[in-house]
Amino acid sequence: MGLARRLAHLIWGAEVDPALRPVLAIALVGAMSGSTLWSFLGIWAVDELGAEPGQLGIAFLVAAVMAGVLGYLGGHLSDHVGRRRMILIGQGGFACYVLGYSFLGDDVLVGLGYLTLAGAVASIGGSVTQALIADLVPKEKHEEAYAAQRVASNLGVTLGPPLGGLFLVLGGWHALFIGASILTWVSFVIGYRFVPRRGRYTPEAPPERGSAGVILRDHAFLLFLVSAMFAWLVYVSFEVVLPVSLVDTYGFSPALWGFLVIVNPLAVTLLQLRLTRRVEHVPAAPKLVVAMLMMGLPFLLLTVNAAVPVVLFVITVFVVGEMLWVPTSQSIVAGLAPADLRGAYMGAFGSTGAVGFALAPFFGLQTGERYGDVAMWGLFAVLAIVGAVLGAVATRGTARALRTSAVLDA
Repeated sequence: MGLARRLAHLIWGAEVDPALRPVLAIALVGAMSGSTLWSFLGIWAVDELGAEPGQLGIAFLVAAVMAGVLGYLGGHLSDHVGRRRMILIGQGGFACYVLGYSFLGDDVLVGLGYLTLAGAVASIGGSVTQALIADLVPKEKHEEAYAAQRVASNLGVTLGPPLGGLFLVLGGWHALFIGASILTWVSFVIGYRFVPRRGRYTPEAPPERGSAGVILRDHAFLLFLVSAMFAWLVYVSFEVVLPVSLVDTYGFSPALWGFLVIVNPLAVTLLQLRLTRRVEHVPAAPKLVVAMLMMGLPFLLLTVNAAVPVVLFVITVFVVGEMLWVPTSQSIVAGLAPADLRGAYMGAFGSTGAVGFALAPFFGLQTGERYGDVAMWGLFAVLAIVGAVLGAVATRGTARALRTSAVLDA
């Protein structure tokens, strides 16, 4: 067994379906490119443009909203023109767009405006890739396939920032932008060369109906989207609010947080697929409820004690909940979506992440500033409980829809 194959077996735990390999490669390289860039854009905006933190916060808020809208539109269009085409448009467009940072100058408004549009361009192909997975593998393999994709993406996110730091050391900001663009072009080439025009489970014909109307009438799916929004609010609290709280309130150094947070990507990379396979027999509803509670309730421990071992325990419990929630949710959406509108459904689901990234820092940090961290973590615990309840109710509706779909397909 070659070195590359041994590493793949270590990370994924078993052989990956050959049909998924191009998708995993795109997820890995695309995540490397994105994290290479996004990890440093805030620093670039402050140091090079002279942007104020408040201005940067508004820019990221607008970028998140636009990413949600374009993510849905990209998925919708992929139902009509094909997944491969939209993936190539998204990758090629972003590869070209990144190079534009080198020609912006130092005007704050121009630079921040360009930053907000970058999120929209980058999101075009995101939900399309998730829809493509459901085109390539059967329903019973969806959850494992989404877990495999998440491992690849997480590995890319882990590798991206050190690579971006290397680019900065070698050639400054221009090298960073060129390097991120080259990585995105590599992802484009992989898609062009290896992604098929049609998957084994791709619908025979494009849809003859609008996706928005179907989604708005799908009450179970709408409820599931609301549950997903709550889940993303809790998820983003870990990404954005927790480090601010630990540094500003509990006196952690940024370097210490950087060491502790490694637990998250390391656990996802090594354990995601193994956990998914271990619990694949468990129904979706209890998995979602347990996942949401594991993501939100451990934060309450910080109101009692924020010592390093306690923080490590909180991170560990959170990441297990995260590993349960993400692939389970994606497989539910893929199964619930009508085959001809799979991209639009995935795009709508993906837009809930933009809601989390837009609102979680605002609500969390505002609550912490006005009422203290105890109230802030209480807020996220309540959001987790509400999301768990809504997810359980929605999943009952989706389970009925999936059973009906199975009968119709038989």
